[in-house]
Amino acid sequence: MNTELIFKYLSELKENNNREWYHQHKTEYKDANAQFEELVQELILAIGKTDSSILQNVPKDLTFKLVRDTRFSHDKSPYNPAFRAHIGAMGKLPVPVGYYLMIKPGDESFLGGGLFADMFKEATVMVRDYIVKYPDEWEQIIHADTFTKYFTVQGTSLKNVPSGYDKEHPQAEYLKFKSWYLEYPVKDQDLLDIGTFLPKMVEIFEAMKPFNDYLNRALADFRMPAR
Repeated sequence: MNTELIFKYLSELKENNNREWYHQHKTEYKDANAQFEELVQELILAIGKTDSSILQNVPKDLTFKLVRDTRFSHDKSPYNPAFRAHIGAMGKLPVPVGYYLMIKPGDESFLGGGLFADMFKEATVMVRDYIVKYPDEWEQIIHADTFTKYFTVQGTSLKNVPSGYDKEHPQAEYLKFKSWYLEYPVKDQDLLDIGTFLPKMVEIFEAMKPFNDYLNRALADFRMPAR
């Protein structure tokens, strides 16, 4: 498979980010989206060899719309010129955490994992409490050679350790976080040569699995709020 249609479409959408152009190029969108779903399917099968919890997923259920919510944004362009997917045990829901892929021309693509959503206060508390309870395991995961080769833990963070937690805790730095996620930046050229790069993508996603597993154990009792 290749990704040429993905990059061609998204690059043109970036240059013509308006509703008229978007609606005039629905065929190109469908072709590019089909190529993206093919890539997602390849990833499901490959990652599924070491994480069977994701194998039941169907690619079209894992992708996100291009339409942007511009209500609270200074940028009023209607579309996000990026194809995105979250491959988790419960599909594209943010919990359980899984494997995130964003393809965005201009070397803005990345492979991600962990908990991106910091609006779920209950989830944040669950992870903090789990880090307090199992600090050694957290330490081992984030300092393992296979982890540090690709990642450092990122996330929105408070200035101070929140009340109720020990400011001297060995993982106090991470107790300040409200979300805990990983991002591995990817160049356009790597994704255009997807045949060569796909095994590397799988290797990177497999390297984040212990981190995801730890968070998912912390979030085992979390339920998404009813809409």
